[in-house]
Amino acid sequence: MKILVPVKRVVDYNVKVRVKSDQSGVDLANVKMSMNPFCEIAVEEAVRLFEKGVATEVVVVSIGVAQAAETIRTALAMGADRGILLSTDLDPEPLTVAKLLKAVIDEEKPNIVIMGKQAIDGDNNATGQMLAALLDWPQATFASDLDIANNKAKVTREVDGGLQTLEVNLPAIVTADLRLNEPRFASLPNIMKAKRKPIDIKEASSYGVEIKSHLKVVKVVEPPKREGGSKVESAQELVSKLKEAGVL
Repeated sequence: MKILVPVKRVVDYNVKVRVKSDQSGVDLANVKMSMNPFCEIAVEEAVRLFEKGVATEVVVVSIGVAQAAETIRTALAMGADRGILLSTDLDPEPLTVAKLLKAVIDEEKPNIVIMGKQAIDGDNNATGQMLAALLDWPQATFASDLDIANNKAKVTREVDGGLQTLEVNLPAIVTADLRLNEPRFASLPNIMKAKRKPIDIKEASSYGVEIKSHLKVVKVVEPPKREGGSKVESAQELVSKLKEAGVL
């Protein structure tokens, strides 16, 4: 069984994001970048399936600038076998990403695609669903547990009312939620081994998918600063203030 895991290079989640002075977007100059946390969870799940003997190969694919190869190296250090980078200086939207991933899947023919449910930069939560539609594959989103047997994937997913369990035939798309697992830290020996694992670098434009923006960013602003709280002398005063604020 071959598992394909798409990963994305994003601003590290520990970094305080700064907005450009002209409010045209987020300032990425000299900012630490890392793998999207949900993608990291997807890689971990794929590697665990490999370690259990369920999978025979884990392939990681990323779309972006040349530096995204380092994001792939991180996945290889976690235990993935090889990587594919679709190189582009543009920032593709979810539908374009889904079309490019479909082209890779048509070449690689994986049995399952495990990917993060969303990226922490755009928070679109759309690529997995669009990819399933383009491939006409079954999908199971927001997975908090995954079990594969007899060419079927049993997925437990978190919904508003509790937990829902789905069973889908392979090949399928599974998107990883936060509680699916806790990603491992890559050890130094594995980091060194990852440097020898292959990364196939291709031009994204070679797949015949037009990369263009359908959305225009009008303005990006930082969230308003939180105002300080105030102390109250009694419960009655607290209730009164809550009523004034419209909470009660």
